[in-house]
Amino acid sequence: MSDSNPLDNVRIVLCETSHPGNIGAAARAMKTMGLRALHLVKPQRFPDPEARWRATSAIDVLDEALVHGSLDDALSGVAFAVACSARTRDVAVAAASPREAASRLIEVACSQPVALVFGNEQYGLTTEHVNKCRLIATIPTNPAFSSLNLAAAVQVFAYELRMSAAGGAVSPSPRELATHEEVEGFYGHLEQAMAEVGFLNPEHPKKLMPRLRRLYARAGLSTEEVNILRGILKALAHPKKR
Repeated sequence: MSDSNPLDNVRIVLCETSHPGNIGAAARAMKTMGLRALHLVKPQRFPDPEARWRATSAIDVLDEALVHGSLDDALSGVAFAVACSARTRDVAVAAASPREAASRLIEVACSQPVALVFGNEQYGLTTEHVNKCRLIATIPTNPAFSSLNLAAAVQVFAYELRMSAAGGAVSPSPRELATHEEVEGFYGHLEQAMAEVGFLNPEHPKKLMPRLRRLYARAGLSTEEVNILRGILKALAHPKKR
């Protein structure tokens, strides 16, 4: 790997993990593939001796792990996030295979932080969590027995990331993308503006916002584009008199 290693820009985000042993095993899976940035969202038990026992020689990854109170905090500064989920659902983001997702992540990670987001062992990621990501990726397991341990899922995606980074065929993303908080700020502004003009009923939003999220996720907004869109929304709310 070169000094400008895109794997250094990859975060593994574990949401509401219930068993500390899975956190330790995930840290070990990460280190075997050259990943170090572990972010934990409201873990039920951490730090914990069992996490350290399961991590074995990856204690340093655990010691450097950051704990957050929300997924938004864990994704602060991230330009591209992929939700890793075994459940198919009607969500606001497009689907991809783990290999496709890894390739896209490495493209962006050449210059900006990216993240893989994993859910709780029992119920996985919520729809709200998934909708905060740009893609959803599912490991194609045996339909008759699709249950996959959290750390094993982290290992599969970490392997795909390493292979994508080492292959040398991935070109850096041609432009910088808006960060998670910039995009979420735009969605909040858009929802507020639509509610103010009566286009969106906040009490019965149906699927309008998820559909708009999917539309803009496909566009891959840059910071400049987010600023333009928010400028338009502001101008429409407060039009200048001629």
